[in-house]
Amino acid sequence: MSNTNRRELKRRMPDTALRQPDFKVTGHGQTDVGMRREVNEDSFMILAAQNIYIVADGMGGHAGGQYASTITVDTVGRALVRRLSAAEQKAGPGGAVNIAAVMEEAVREACAQVFDTARERPELTGMGSTVTAMLVYGDKAWFGHVGDSRAYLIRDGKIHQVTEDHSLVQEQVAAGLITAEQAKVSVMRNIITRSIGFERDVKVDVGAVPLQRGDQFVLCSDGLTGHVEDDEILQLTETNDRRRVPGILIRLANERGGEDNSSVILATVIGRRGRERNKARKAEPAGASKAR
Repeated sequence: MSNTNRRELKRRMPDTALRQPDFKVTGHGQTDVGMRREVNEDSFMILAAQNIYIVADGMGGHAGGQYASTITVDTVGRALVRRLSAAEQKAGPGGAVNIAAVMEEAVREACAQVFDTARERPELTGMGSTVTAMLVYGDKAWFGHVGDSRAYLIRDGKIHQVTEDHSLVQEQVAAGLITAEQAKVSVMRNIITRSIGFERDVKVDVGAVPLQRGDQFVLCSDGLTGHVEDDEILQLTETNDRRRVPGILIRLANERGGEDNSSVILATVIGRRGRERNKARKAEPAGASKAR
């Protein structure tokens, strides 16, 4: 999806104020058509004010893939903002919100929207998308995931894959039929077992990661992970300016063949919000802050 389309999607988003999380997060993203494809069927979205980050990888032909990923990020973004706002109002000031339910329903809403659109427009029959969405809320990063796009956490010099691929080769690895190394070169590595829009409803993986200052999250489509290893993502993320990381990772994927579209978002936890810092300082012994 072009830069112009991304800006238009963001302008159409509801300008709704949500509760601010305990941590400040900044995000940067980029997408590229790659070296072999004529059209970019990936989409991504960063809603900085609402602390939402989404990557989607469309499938179903040039037109279908573009539509599916665009509808997916648009619908998930809208639904998260709308459903969170409604849940917060219902809970009242300081009341608990079921973030897992909000995330699950937002992704399922996107699935229904893609499915219904394909039924209404026969030329789009068979379209679908992956999605990996992240919402920073309270002291956690929440994830909603369908397909084989990924989310990674980089913390304390290590990289951890937060999501699990919904793919045939991942099922074979889990069953002990093939190794992880064999999965990387399998002719079936692009076959996914769960997607947005294949049916009207979908099972959504939802999880959360407690945040720490300095955490970095990489959300990406498989156009990146098909060419760039996890330890390389770690090394390049930790040794480059965060604003440049998405472009650097995509450029490396393209240099190694760029067989697919690639999209990357890097979200970095840059610190706690003021009220949290003040609480911590009040708890310190007298003079401790001066000794720093």
